[in-house]
Amino acid sequence: MNNRTYLFGVLPRDCLLGSVLLILSYYSFSQDQKKVVPDGTMGEVIPVLDSTNAKEKKDRWRLFNGRYTTFKFGGGFLYEMAAYSQDDNSRKQMDSLGTPLGTKFKVRDFRVIASGQLKTKRVITWKVGLMYDGVSEKWLVRETGVMVNVPELWGNIFIGRTKEGFSLNKVMNGYAGWTMERQIAIEVIPILADGIKWLGFLPKQRIFWNVGVFADWLSKDQGFSTFGSQFIARFGWLPIYEKSAKKLLHVGFNYRYGRPEDGMIQVRSRPEANPAPYFIDTKKFPSDHSNSFGPEIYFTSGPLQIGSEYYFHAFNSPQNGNPVFKGGEVGISYIFTGESRSYTTVTSIYGFVPVKKSLFNGGLGALEGVIRISNLDLDDGAIHGGKLWRLTPMVNWYMSQSIRLELAYGYGVLDRFQMKGVTQFFQSRIQIAIL
Repeated sequence: MNNRTYLFGVLPRDCLLGSVLLILSYYSFSQDQKKVVPDGTMGEVIPVLDSTNAKEKKDRWRLFNGRYTTFKFGGGFLYEMAAYSQDDNSRKQMDSLGTPLGTKFKVRDFRVIASGQLKTKRVITWKVGLMYDGVSEKWLVRETGVMVNVPELWGNIFIGRTKEGFSLNKVMNGYAGWTMERQIAIEVIPILADGIKWLGFLPKQRIFWNVGVFADWLSKDQGFSTFGSQFIARFGWLPIYEKSAKKLLHVGFNYRYGRPEDGMIQVRSRPEANPAPYFIDTKKFPSDHSNSFGPEIYFTSGPLQIGSEYYFHAFNSPQNGNPVFKGGEVGISYIFTGESRSYTTVTSIYGFVPVKKSLFNGGLGALEGVIRISNLDLDDGAIHGGKLWRLTPMVNWYMSQSIRLELAYGYGVLDRFQMKGVTQFFQSRIQIAIL
């Protein structure tokens, strides 16, 4: 038996949780002086209703103060284009996949969201999200549940459908990301799960954590539900956190234990272009559990942001040599108009770029340049799903806080079917988000 899959098994899972609890018992705690009420787990907040507040007056059309709860309505819309240029090997690879590439224009997603804060002594918020998925052409339930502030446990507990918590880039709102698509190495992790999640932050020690347990009682037939149950733990430290100077260093580690649905798993990924087919794919293979783990590190200094995540996904499958798939990313972002991407310690993730002066108010908006290199290797043991890496320079133009135009070029190399093929990507997206 190959021990590498069991190195991070059930026993270390319990040790991780125990370690967190020991750390908590060692320190003295204090709450943030300024209370931030989270609107779900992806970085947004519930605004404090105040009739004298200028922003509330501007947003009064979507903010309401009911008898038992406040209400906030929002939504988002993504429309994108993708075109390709291929060498001969890339065309042969797509022929082998049976999915030739062609220019596509499509609706990526359209979503509507409602949320609010209950008028109770304890801070309790709720959220409901529905999304039209352009890939499946179906309406799906997105993050939906209740968030309860639990100062006794130094944080908040979310119950419902949400992001598991593995990977900063995966957890944060997709509309707030600096790239058009998340990196390919975290496609192994489902986008949503149903369960309970505990999020916490110690302001004095600048320690954060996110621990969750999930099952598929309600989501078994959903396309994202590839695991029957899973446990995740994400924890880390902010060695530098100077909010007024817009400077921070975020260091974290992620661990995940999952049991694939019906003892079978299929790992695959698109090449960071949603209209494209899956470039790498293991096909289904037997596995009764998996362990995913890896670090994340981000540094921000004003308009500059540098970040990296790298992950290992180990599947227990003796028939296939217990394969371990690995990959990650390194990215640099710079906002030429001087803004600095927001960061919230409630969930320890990045949020939206605050636009100083929008295009519609006589300003330029915010202009950001990004470059990223990413990869995922799905060849190990008896599994030959292929290897893919991609270099992506791109530009984001935030015309206002709600409207964003993205232009991206990608240079990708696929190593599969005993050949290496080069594909160039030409992508654009218009984004409207009122969240």
